[in-house]
Amino acid sequence: MHWIILPVVLPAMVAPLIGFVMRWDITLARSASVATTILLVGISIGLAVMASGGETFLYKLGNWPAPFGIVLVLDRLSALMVLLTTVLALIVLIHAIATGWDNRGRHFHALFQFQLMGICGAFLTGDVFNLFVFFEVLLIASYGLMIHSGGKDRMRAGLQYVVMNLAGSTLFLFALGTLYASTGTLNIADLAERIPQIPPEEAALVRVAAILLMIVFAVKAALFPVQFWLPATYANAPAPVAALFAIMTKVGAYAILRVHTTAFGPGIPGTEGLAGTWLFPAAIVTIAIGAIGVLGARRLMPLIGFSVVGSMGTLLVAVAAFSPTATSAALYYMVHSTFAAACLFLIADLVVSRRSADRLIPEPATVQNGLFAALFFAAAIAMAGMPPLSGFLGKLLVLDAMREPGVMGWAWSAILIGSLLTILGFARAGSTLFWKSTAMTPEADNSGLEDVAPPNHATALQVAPSMLALAVLAALAAFAGPVSAYLEDTSAQLFDRDGYVAAVLEQPEEG
Repeated sequence: MHWIILPVVLPAMVAPLIGFVMRWDITLARSASVATTILLVGISIGLAVMASGGETFLYKLGNWPAPFGIVLVLDRLSALMVLLTTVLALIVLIHAIATGWDNRGRHFHALFQFQLMGICGAFLTGDVFNLFVFFEVLLIASYGLMIHSGGKDRMRAGLQYVVMNLAGSTLFLFALGTLYASTGTLNIADLAERIPQIPPEEAALVRVAAILLMIVFAVKAALFPVQFWLPATYANAPAPVAALFAIMTKVGAYAILRVHTTAFGPGIPGTEGLAGTWLFPAAIVTIAIGAIGVLGARRLMPLIGFSVVGSMGTLLVAVAAFSPTATSAALYYMVHSTFAAACLFLIADLVVSRRSADRLIPEPATVQNGLFAALFFAAAIAMAGMPPLSGFLGKLLVLDAMREPGVMGWAWSAILIGSLLTILGFARAGSTLFWKSTAMTPEADNSGLEDVAPPNHATALQVAPSMLALAVLAALAAFAGPVSAYLEDTSAQLFDRDGYVAAVLEQPEEG
């Protein structure tokens, strides 16, 4: 049954074909990229249906059994993340084509497909070493996408992004070497079986490896104190790329959930509680940094970038509990925050491309000012966590899960105060962009606005991706009951360590 490997193999085959054969024909490249992404959405839906029954599926490359060979593992969590990735990718791809972003460089679609290959592979892999491999694949593709269409500021931000992630990759290799030296394996299921057999007094190297992996995943998830790369990177990346990067931070959160729950998590002597001890206070500070950044931002794109930082803090507060209830809340908020962040970046692109820059200062109102204001308002209340969209329910679930003494006060205060500051920041930005601007005319201001782009109406295809993302957020709220039930089952399966180990290591040979 080869369906599990298709989300990795399909974009890996199409990407070089686009890069070498179709790069001079944008129409052909677009057709291949869209067709591939639509096919990936269909495959991911099929995989989600397969995994919905609670069974864990295994794909053994070369028919080598785990832990000796490379394995891909499909369960509810990995199927959910692959589906989330492919749906987001299709929305972003439509926007990139409709706005012409993909035509500002010859390799956009090839890099886009390589990016999907790396992200899907990271969600499906069953061992930590191949998690590193897929991290590098998606990072290499993201380097190219980050500097797509060039520019001094973009190159500067890209260099910071590259340096930060190279440092993370180096630490990742150190962690893998330490972990293999102490356990003799890097397969996640095998680690879950071997680490409990190590006496706690002899597990010092395992604890070092767990903390190193925690730091690496924190870099990917933009967690304090290594969150500083995200606002500059997202603010200077092309808007569709920044929207796709909304799933990149979730790769770090997923890795924390998968590795630190299954291999180092609850019930394992020597490493139990180790990750949560460090993760919780760092997540609280991350919420504060994100909220203060939103309130103090002077440009629209960095403001959205800081809101992503704050949302990651909220997500990781729930992850840090390492309990089934908190994890199901974290998964709901993960899906919500991914689409909310992507929607904001896509709407910001529509607005900024019709202004002189993304500075939060009054300028003459753009064409379709009312439409853009309505879209921005809806996306902002979703990100800030106000009703009626899914952000309110997501934060409510997280707050409900964080009721333990000693945790409740910090978590509730950080999330509620952070939400208030985020609301104020978005309200200030929205009023400046859409309300104060309506009272201005081009003649009423002489502050160098002669370079404002000529009025151009957004087409239905340009607006459709943002509306589709908002529709997903509305659907998450409308169907919160069934979605939450599915995520509770997903969380229960994640914490069923024995079932995961049995499925991966004791699967009978085929044929």
